[in-house]
Amino acid sequence: MRWLPLFDSRFPGHFKLQCLRDSDFFRVANMLPKPFYKHVVAALLAGLFLRLFFILRFPFYSGDTAYYEELARNWLHQGVYGFYSHGQLLPSGVRVPGYPAFLALIYYFAGPSRRAVMLAQALVDLATCVLAAGIAARLAAGLPEPSRRRIAAAALWLTALCPFTANYAAVPLTEVLATFLTTLAILLFLSPALIRIDPPQSTKDLLRLVCAGFLGGLVVGLGALVRPETPLLLVAVLLLLALRSFRRVNLGRLVLTTLWMTAGLLLPLAPWAARNALSLGRVQFLAPRYAETYGDILPTGFYSWTKTWMFHFRDAYLFTWKLPSQPIDWKDLPNYAADSTEERSRVVSLLERYNHTHGMTIALDREFAELARERTRHHPIRTYLWIPIERAGAMWFTPRITLLPYSGRLWPLSQSYRSNPIDFEITFGFALLNIIYITMALAAARAWRTNPGMLLILIFLFIRTVFLTQLQTCEPRYVLVCFPALLAMCAQLFRPPQTSQ
Repeated sequence: MRWLPLFDSRFPGHFKLQCLRDSDFFRVANMLPKPFYKHVVAALLAGLFLRLFFILRFPFYSGDTAYYEELARNWLHQGVYGFYSHGQLLPSGVRVPGYPAFLALIYYFAGPSRRAVMLAQALVDLATCVLAAGIAARLAAGLPEPSRRRIAAAALWLTALCPFTANYAAVPLTEVLATFLTTLAILLFLSPALIRIDPPQSTKDLLRLVCAGFLGGLVVGLGALVRPETPLLLVAVLLLLALRSFRRVNLGRLVLTTLWMTAGLLLPLAPWAARNALSLGRVQFLAPRYAETYGDILPTGFYSWTKTWMFHFRDAYLFTWKLPSQPIDWKDLPNYAADSTEERSRVVSLLERYNHTHGMTIALDREFAELARERTRHHPIRTYLWIPIERAGAMWFTPRITLLPYSGRLWPLSQSYRSNPIDFEITFGFALLNIIYITMALAAARAWRTNPGMLLILIFLFIRTVFLTQLQTCEPRYVLVCFPALLAMCAQLFRPPQTSQ
């Protein structure tokens, strides 16, 4: 099948759309070695059974699920993307429309069935497994065909049987769709035409560069309509290209790639921004940082205070998510949240005032902000370095059983085991598996100096982790979108011993 060429002398500027056949990136045989396909059916069937197990045995519904479902229903049946307020359906921009659109599409064909949503997410997640295998094959591009075949198959099996990502097929949340789009974007950005730093040698090379940059940016734009932090991947790509172009003094290639990636990014975001301008009276390309509506009073001072000590996910339930009006028990305050008895008494007084007023006032929030400034001034390294490091560790090194009916408690080991052996064994098993994945990825990452694709993934993991440590809560699920690429790195360890990168 042939598509229109991107450059044609019959058109001004020699601009048209390029045929996918001319772009080596879309030759699936180049992404995945042909003998690899014998693994596909078996791996995807095993992955499907795993996801069906979670769907049938451990379905889960979070607080955000209801928001997405209401947006989807109102959009599909009333033609308004928004919520009801005082009996009136009003347009809203607090959530980007990607996932509600996904739900609305399923509702249109299957009705408002959560089970149908979960089954659709299982299929999307299996497609992500195939994309992860493509990433693994790209990372092993310099190896012989048998080695690439083995690595691609290993990545497919690793992702298909990963319980962490499979578990999220059983909950109507953005993770599955965001992971798919992020993985697809990484695969596009690993195109040799894009990460190569030599100047294009021919028109075809230039076309491949433009296609890879534009399509990668387009997928990131679609991903930003699901999870607004998705453009962090573009930051990683541009940083990699800047580092590599700087050495070769090839800034023209960097500028061209940046422009086309930006064009791809803005293409899906522009209609959303235009809709917000017409419906809400303001241009808004992404969702608000705190998912607030226009005019809401945000407890940013309280958030600043929690960022000086909070690094456990459980504290989000006890403190952050109880705002704006649920009572907060000061007895839940950990010892490290205050540096002295006097400071602890001050915090207790603030929390009691919050409970007494049944909400966060502007004056009270300012006092929390002042407390945050004092703690930061006295211990700046703790606030700006150690707490983010602890948050990063909490997000990456976790049992990942949030969606399962287990406590996640391991310490003290003997006491946890005696109180509930099954809970302890499952939690310990998941925690150990998570450590194994990360250890394998770190072992494979040794090749980053000679493998620009590996370097791109590492930069992305670093940038995204740093960004997530600055949010008001510390949620391990936000790093799940990185796992297919992480497992593609792990698969590099399955190359035959005699091969080298």
